[in-house]
Amino acid sequence: MPQYASFASLVSASDPDWSREQCQCWWHPAPQLLRSIRQYQKWRDRGFLGRIVARFWILQHRFWSVVAATDIPITCNIAGGLLMPHPTGVVIHPSAQIGPNCAIFQQVTIVSDVVVGGHVDIGAGAKIIRGVTIGDHVQIGANAVVLEDVPAGAVVVGIPARIVRYVEPYASQRR
Repeated sequence: MPQYASFASLVSASDPDWSREQCQCWWHPAPQLLRSIRQYQKWRDRGFLGRIVARFWILQHRFWSVVAATDIPITCNIAGGLLMPHPTGVVIHPSAQIGPNCAIFQQVTIVSDVVVGGHVDIGAGAKIIRGVTIGDHVQIGANAVVLEDVPAGAVVVGIPARIVRYVEPYASQRR
């Protein structure tokens, strides 16, 4: 049986993996939505021509937001490598910050002033409330309601969310 690296070492919490956002086909709403956000943010401050191109990406964003049934503002601060396998019902507040290489599943709500670290997996239906900070390499279980800060490497589940364990190498540091 092969040896596998720890959860935390498989994906970087600081260097975005842009391949996670690439479109496999044209009709793939999540990568298209992220593409429209990134292109708008790239073009919006580039003078007259940039503003014209940015308007095109605003229309693209509106289209893909409806198709994906998401509410992610075009000005949202999202680092590279975001993975949304099922984007339906995802709501992200404009003041939230999402770190690199995160995975967000369906029906997730992230409200104001939340800071999500790098390589955080957020399960279906999870709610992150009240301006909390989520550390790197955190796993948030399905339907968890996060009301307090979560340290790096924690696995949280429940309503309200509580830490059930830590992933390696964070588990050995907590002993």
